[in-house]
Amino acid sequence: MSKVDFKKELKHLYQTSKNVVFVDVPEMKFLMVDGTGDPNKAPGFQEAVAALYGVSFTVKFMFKKQGKLHGYPDWVVPPLEGLWWCEDMKDFNMESKDEWKWTLMIMQPEFVTGEIIDRAVNELKAKKNPPGIAGVRLETFREGLSGQVLHIGPYSAEGPTIERLHNVIREKGYGLRGKHHEIYLSDPRRTAPEKWKTIIRQPCQ
Repeated sequence: MSKVDFKKELKHLYQTSKNVVFVDVPEMKFLMVDGTGDPNKAPGFQEAVAALYGVSFTVKFMFKKQGKLHGYPDWVVPPLEGLWWCEDMKDFNMESKDEWKWTLMIMQPEFVTGEIIDRAVNELKAKKNPPGIAGVRLETFREGLSGQVLHIGPYSAEGPTIERLHNVIREKGYGLRGKHHEIYLSDPRRTAPEKWKTIIRQPCQ
């Protein structure tokens, strides 16, 4: 049985271009961890990333062991995503990130339940017990109408791409709502910063 790749199954959400496009993002399930502060400084950020991937791969391998018996597919763990905001969005800028709040998340197949996540968390605790695991939760999330665009380059250079996205949204007669959303398509450990691919998404109304 071949692996399901949600980036391909949900191509309109996880594969985009440098041109701004509008998508209707349905309700989906995500593992989530919340945090605050500059992601380049806050130790909780990398702990959250490790915990999310740890639980996601534990769930995947739990199903892989029993998939042939119960008809569940194997799948490629989806990319890391992040919601970013400030209490006062006037403070949300690329130069100073100390006041940022964030939710990191990884999408899960619809058949993954809270009970399964609890089992995976307990299994991972018994093996490694990563520091950020206490904050992991399963939650449904729906963004609805959103504009999105592909940014290529380091995260620190996203400013002009974000501005262009917001301008196109306003030009189409929409207003901004919700939280700044990023989807990380590249592994920064294996890819040069100038080649990093990130989907920038902004809910609108």
